[in-house]
Amino acid sequence: MQILYTGRVQGVGFRYAVRTLAAGFEVTGSVRNLADGRVELTAEGAKAELEAFREAIRDAGLAANIRQEDASWADPSGGFTGFAIMTGSK
Repeated sequence: MQILYTGRVQGVGFRYAVRTLAAGFEVTGSVRNLADGRVELTAEGAKAELEAFREAIRDAGLAANIRQEDASWADPSGGFTGFAIMTGSK
């Protein structure tokens, strides 16, 4: 699952909150700031677990910062071990 978040999502602890939430789910992946002001979340796991993780992000009080959420789905690559905050803008 890849989600691009638009809104007030940089400089407000969004990535750290997402990483903390990820610990409560059986997901792997990363979250990073993009140069255009969006945040990119990439996560792998069972679809039901990913959907629950996605909902938890909204329910954790982050929804107030999100103006738009664009999600796409693809087959997992298996390239993640854990969940990380990526530094640097893409």
